Amino acid sequence: MTSRAITLDDVARLAGVSYQTVSRVLNHSPQVSPRTRAKVEAAMQQLNYVPNRVAQQLAGKATRTLGLATSDLALMAPAQIASAIQQRASRAGYHLVIAMHSHNSAADTVNELLAQRVDALMINLPLAASDAEQILTLCGSKPVLFMDVAPEAAVPQCQFSNAQGARAAVEHLVALGHRQIGLLNGPPQAISARIREAAWREALAAHQLTPVCVLQGDWSAQSGYQAMLQQLPHRLPQALLVANDQMALGAMRALHQHGVAIPAQISVTGYDDTAESAWYQPPLTTVRQDLHALGEESVERLLAQLEDRPPPQKRLEPVLVLRETTAAPGTLSPSLATLAQQLQHIARQLESR
Repeated sequence: MTSRAITLDDVARLAGVSYQTVSRVLNHSPQVSPRTRAKVEAAMQQLNYVPNRVAQQLAGKATRTLGLATSDLALMAPAQIASAIQQRASRAGYHLVIAMHSHNSAADTVNELLAQRVDALMINLPLAASDAEQILTLCGSKPVLFMDVAPEAAVPQCQFSNAQGARAAVEHLVALGHRQIGLLNGPPQAISARIREAAWREALAAHQLTPVCVLQGDWSAQSGYQAMLQQLPHRLPQALLVANDQMALGAMRALHQHGVAIPAQISVTGYDDTAESAWYQPPLTTVRQDLHALGEESVERLLAQLEDRPPPQKRLEPVLVLRETTAAPGTLSPSLATLAQQLQHIARQLESR
């Protein structure tokens, strides 16, 4: 025999308040005093009451649920952004529903969220201006915020300047004296990849330079590793600009396997400054996008739309983080650790003969 489901009436009876007061507490109404709210919440906890969000949806009520359409969460940057969004939404009293884009279209991914009747949506998918504007129309009157979109799109946005960060990495390498600089970019359909490559090329051209090689990956460490193997052992640039930290990790793995010292023989820069990049060997020089701040700011701006108030004016700007994978060309001797690594590589080669 199954136990009876706890209802709002049960909570109201235990708390000594009306049904309407319990409903106001659930909907975070400012009309409820802190003392009454505490009594109701204590009653809910005692009864293990769980709000029936399906019933709220069917009744057409606000569900205090936000939707996030996102790129593959196996990638570090989207995963860290989603984590920050979930934490901030929870603190604001909202649930987060995530739809991850795979082989379906961006519109299909967004429709998954609309079918769950979320109150508002964040779109962290690479979108051209026209595609973003179509999705904005698809969402009707629901508040929407785009996080990976062409800057010229006429839609609400929250994102870092890809061009600004890319230029900073080029200026750093050129200031060190590098002239033979290669590119390792993400997939061509990605808006951020296209903007970063255009900014790299523009900044190089300002110094009368062109890329000595242009490699491509799919944002994964494996693709960075495979792309770097194309240049090894005899076609390496002096420095390599990489469009995200995960591909930089893969490229560095390939360089280590071939006994190439970083930064003595090649400098490497990443992009994103994911949590792990400070722990690479050597620690990665990269363009920092504060992914936690991006996730939190996105929720803040979406809530401002929901509550019909002016959005926050916080500026999100990328910053170059200098660590240990960049140096002037030909000015450093390999460290003892690097020499040991090279000796190990030679020993493995001899063992395989």
